[in-house]
Amino acid sequence: MMKTLVILAHPDLGGSRVNKRWKQELLQYPGDIAVHELYKEYPDWNIDIGREQQLLESYDRIILQCPLYWYSYPPLLKKWFDEVWTYGWAYGSTGDKLAGKAFGLALSIGDKQENYRPDGSVSFTVDEVIAPFKASLIHVGAVALPHFSFFGASFKASDAAIEQSAREYMDYIRSIQQ
Repeated sequence: MMKTLVILAHPDLGGSRVNKRWKQELLQYPGDIAVHELYKEYPDWNIDIGREQQLLESYDRIILQCPLYWYSYPPLLKKWFDEVWTYGWAYGSTGDKLAGKAFGLALSIGDKQENYRPDGSVSFTVDEVIAPFKASLIHVGAVALPHFSFFGASFKASDAAIEQSAREYMDYIRSIQQ
């Protein structure tokens, strides 16, 4: 089994029920999964680009775990993309460091699943919402893994539902590590 890097980007992990529980679950498998918390590492938002690039180069499978923020990423994760995925390193004529690496998303979504349909209140599926992420992966030659999502995080999800999601998240990670 190949080790997986989880880049956790939640601006208020202490106040999160879903992402905090997922992190607790991930930490039970230190030999298989490394967790890298962006908001903990960079509370001043000064990202160590070289360190982040080395970290990405060390893994073949990377999961970005975060809440869905206005149909996108939390702001520090967006800054991380902008600063770490540089020309000449991630893309461009000499930028090939992410080529062939597999990336997935683990998203906690506040809204209900039925709203993420063409006839739902969002009018788009999660796959459509994450199209820019997939396009970025194509641009750098990486591989997009299926995403993992938990819906209803803002609707007082039950403890049982969150526990179930933690088990399903681990099943998802095991399935991509094959």
